[in-house]
Amino acid sequence: MDGPISQAQALEQTLDQMPLAAGETARFFAAGRFDGLECLRATFVSHAYTPHTHDTYVIGNIDAGCEAWNTRGRRHYAGPGDLVFNHPLDVHDGEPLDRRGYSYRMTYPSLDFVRLVAGAVSGRIVDETPFFPEPVVHDPEGSRLFAAAHAAIEANVDGLAGEELLLRAYGRALVLHARIDPIPFGREAGPVARVRALIDEHFAEDLRLDRLAAHAGLSTHHLIRAFRREIGLTPHAYVVDVRVRRAQDRLRRGEAPAAVAGEVGFADQAHLSRAFKARIGVAPGAYRRAMVA
Repeated sequence: MDGPISQAQALEQTLDQMPLAAGETARFFAAGRFDGLECLRATFVSHAYTPHTHDTYVIGNIDAGCEAWNTRGRRHYAGPGDLVFNHPLDVHDGEPLDRRGYSYRMTYPSLDFVRLVAGAVSGRIVDETPFFPEPVVHDPEGSRLFAAAHAAIEANVDGLAGEELLLRAYGRALVLHARIDPIPFGREAGPVARVRALIDEHFAEDLRLDRLAAHAGLSTHHLIRAFRREIGLTPHAYVVDVRVRRAQDRLRRGEAPAAVAGEVGFADQAHLSRAFKARIGVAPGAYRRAMVA
């Protein structure tokens, strides 16, 4: 076996010997807000990875079916509701357990990035290599959170949503499955109020979580927890809430939903409609007609 390789290279090596079969798919994409963090969404029915290593962690979940793989001297199995972890330089392979195959979502964060998240969670400088004792854990809530983050990053229409969800997913995994002790925190009314005011003023912009955290003087992880405790919503959920309220203002003045969507920060009218109906109970067009009648 050669030295560490990227997941794209691992896939390419095995595809050279065994191309994807009917019904198999594999898509790589990068998380732009995380310096090009590699992400993979794939469905395999017969594809089998050759043993290999990565310079990075491998963190992901299984959406359907069952994956079987060998690492750390044992054979492991992962299905829906499971999270999987490989450390940098862990030798591993991977294949479907049976003919039904499996679908999974994976990310490949660097050691430095995982240390950074661990530091935000713990409130200290993390110099050690965060260690996941078990390569697979059954954690349905964590798996759902990770899948939502992965899907938001792939969709690439709401950067703050993907950023917040992935940091929450990684932070949760480090606390529950890598024994990283979270920093205790009390009430953070002042810092949260500053962030709330910033969002109220800049809600239509493409806000980044690190900007909000710097404004609060807190780590990103601490901000998410403190904001939800003080306000009852995460920062991203509050941004969406403000956008919907400001959309109401414009719709009451008779502005068209398509124009309103961009003005208040939504990617398009469809995203405005989903968020608006989830909070107001009717579509933006119906609300506008009722208000200007």
